[in-house]
Amino acid sequence: MSKKRKNRAKKRKSQEDRQQKDTKYITKEILSYAAILILALILSAHLSVVVSGSMEPSFYRGDIVATENVNTYGIQEFNPNTDVNIGDVVVYDATWYDEPVIHRVIDTQQINGSKYYIIKGDNNQVQDPYPVSPSQIKSKVLKIGDSLVIIPKLGYITLFFRGL
Repeated sequence: MSKKRKNRAKKRKSQEDRQQKDTKYITKEILSYAAILILALILSAHLSVVVSGSMEPSFYRGDIVATENVNTYGIQEFNPNTDVNIGDVVVYDATWYDEPVIHRVIDTQQINGSKYYIIKGDNNQVQDPYPVSPSQIKSKVLKIGDSLVIIPKLGYITLFFRGL
């Protein structure tokens, strides 16, 4: 084989190697961005921004609470019929307010044979106006030991953009 052919073959091999390295790099880059997006979606589904002072001093307006959800992308993380106890802080769809409410369970009641939760904000003088059925509960605030999982003040960004 002539020297020219050997040089062309080397050059072609070098270009192929570089293309393979570039392809591997791009693939890793795309996979890392996909992982970041998936992680962001999962995390965002497990965070709720506190919009009022009704739970002070447990947490404050603008704090973010970490939650486990009744249903996250089709996965049931807890059962609101059996896994909610007195003292738990829950996020529920209130019939008396347009936004989800984050308050503490203070009691349970049986009404016409069905279970209901009595819920109240820690900073409120009276309980919420209506008993809450398990189907209204969407999330439960996570605890580590006896402490609620809270990210202080970061939710103010969301409150600003939502005009709250």
